[in-house]
Amino acid sequence: MCLEMRTVEWDNFSGEVRMIDQRLLPTELRIVAYRDYRQVASAIRDMVVRGAPAIGAAAGFGLALAANQSSSQSRERLLADLESAADELRAARPTAANLDWALNRILGKIADADAQTQELKQLVLSEAQRIADEDIAINQQMARYGAELIKDGDTVIHHCNTGALATVDWGTALGVIRMAHEQGKRIHVLVDETRPRLQGARLTAWELTQYKIPYDIISDGAAGFFLHSGQVQKVFFGGDRMAANGDVANKIGTYMLALAAHDNRVPVYCVVPTSTIDLSLEHGGMIPIEERSPREVLDLQVDGHAVMPDGASARNPAFDVTPHRLLTAVVTEKGVIYPPLMENISMILSKGISG
Repeated sequence: MCLEMRTVEWDNFSGEVRMIDQRLLPTELRIVAYRDYRQVASAIRDMVVRGAPAIGAAAGFGLALAANQSSSQSRERLLADLESAADELRAARPTAANLDWALNRILGKIADADAQTQELKQLVLSEAQRIADEDIAINQQMARYGAELIKDGDTVIHHCNTGALATVDWGTALGVIRMAHEQGKRIHVLVDETRPRLQGARLTAWELTQYKIPYDIISDGAAGFFLHSGQVQKVFFGGDRMAANGDVANKIGTYMLALAAHDNRVPVYCVVPTSTIDLSLEHGGMIPIEERSPREVLDLQVDGHAVMPDGASARNPAFDVTPHRLLTAVVTEKGVIYPPLMENISMILSKGISG
């Protein structure tokens, strides 16, 4: 990120979790700090922090706060306190696989450790910090693999925000675009607004401005026009949870974008770390889909005036599932995975194959 901080980080001096309040961008860059894991859970739920990898790192640091908050003197009671805190953090945003993955990784680490309370508390923090540090290295490795898929002169449609703001730093799908740009490739990005919270128009456009990558913001419904008229060469997006067969849950609107791209024979690439792949789920129909408050839809204003009629109702699923048949390939830190996705995802994850 073109900033002197990570999206989410631990302050050793104050013992706080610090993060960018993404609800205020692009008009204000504000750093918020939390000392209570319940505040971190609220920050995840209210989208102060968002993006699957960033949520995972935030949850890890939230668990470190829970360890510091616990007054338990026994190992057993401390572990029980951490399990309780993890349950509250998990419930904040159920679709994001990285949230559950990060918490399970830390809880598994301390459960296996031959240590008592103070050592366990330090172990929670060190493992959370390791997750955050690894995220940056993983993103940059994904970016190197993914940048090979982009040619000089390509126009790319990008949905939602998958840049440094959605991760600890660098980004997933937007990180691929950034890497290609830094390699000297001339790229133009069509940025889906990504309604109803406008993560594309607010956050992705802000990041692209920092990186000096040319872009145009388009309404979500305009993507089909640009794809059908031959003005787009690639589609890139991230993912919040991928099932074992390659079906992927991502920000609402991704499915329609992938359908339009597939119909117009435009390659569709999903960029996710392997921590986002949930092998326990056979297909995308098993992914829990978060439905957020209707107010996010109903409170839209134009020129200071409400758009919706009084008494209107709304539905607001935050994610949809894109079937694996619509994906050209999946970019991970272990390499680019091509169909058949279920077979190749399983092979790469189980054997640790890279390349």
